[in-house]
Amino acid sequence: MKFIDEAVIRVIAGRGGNGCLSFLREKNRPKGGPDGGDGGDGGSIFIIGSEALNTLTDFRHIRTYKAESGQSGSGRDRTGKAGADLQLKVPLGTIIVDIETETTIGEVTLEGQELLVVRGGLHGLGNAHFKTSTNRTPRRTTLGTDGDERKIRLELSVLADVGLLGLPNAGKSTLLSRVSRARPKIADYPFTTLYPQLGVVDVGESYGFVMADIPGLIKGAAEGEGLGTQFLKHLNRTQILLHLVDISPLADQAPETAIHDIETELIKSKYSLAEKERWLVLNKIDTLENSKVEEVKNKIIRAFNWKKPIHSISSVSGAGCKELTGKIMQYLTIQRNDDSDQEQLAQEISDVQHGKK
Repeated sequence: MKFIDEAVIRVIAGRGGNGCLSFLREKNRPKGGPDGGDGGDGGSIFIIGSEALNTLTDFRHIRTYKAESGQSGSGRDRTGKAGADLQLKVPLGTIIVDIETETTIGEVTLEGQELLVVRGGLHGLGNAHFKTSTNRTPRRTTLGTDGDERKIRLELSVLADVGLLGLPNAGKSTLLSRVSRARPKIADYPFTTLYPQLGVVDVGESYGFVMADIPGLIKGAAEGEGLGTQFLKHLNRTQILLHLVDISPLADQAPETAIHDIETELIKSKYSLAEKERWLVLNKIDTLENSKVEEVKNKIIRAFNWKKPIHSISSVSGAGCKELTGKIMQYLTIQRNDDSDQEQLAQEISDVQHGKK
């Protein structure tokens, strides 16, 4: 299935049914009076969140959606049937934007969450509605109103706690497959990841988080080079960015150059990703001696005056991966429990990791 993270559709709510002009005609009631019923309301259109979906591909071919109109009223004070509402299911993390005004209508982040995008037209009134003591034979009715209509853009931004970024072949997909059950495509050539991949990382009982991998960035991504720039929005909701850097002897670029290039693209990005919490993860340490790894690490710290966490791992052998996921879980748990004792939380997660709980 092709990954589609944006779609433009037209949504048209149903029209309200017209009111009925009718007078009661019965053998024994020659002056039965007005009995025209009201019409039914038109159907509305709702956007519904669904965990079962992870792409907007369903909206790729059908671009117009119309809810059912209400039926007109009829004699004997019978009200017309209301038009059925139309529910459009979208993946969690979908943002709905009105194209004409470029305003955000809302976003769907929970299973079953409903968002009204266009409201159905109101029903018309039958002549029975206008009967009064001075007007016993009203011939007045009203028409149902048109439903709302608008053109909207659906933008999917995947829901993840942690986002992976880096140059192609930095080892992001390998790390995701190492720490979760996700099985992204892995190969020794650039751009094996063509769309975002999600994986759930379990860190002991009752602890875990969602990690997202996007296509690798390259220099000039902000100007449209490569694949990653169109997927940067999927890192918007993350709390931590893991910036993977290939420090192996066969890396295409020196670690300092690779870090600088990615930082430049984050600054240029319209999503303010440069302001997010970002940790450096030096990958492929299995290709170097320990002393060389420390040398590279210290060189990077000095070059960038790096103050935030920096970790050394091998996504292939798994070295350092357990410690990394534990530190991530500690950080996320503390962020989710601002009023809790941070040291106690950190110790509890550490105990779970090391099998003490």
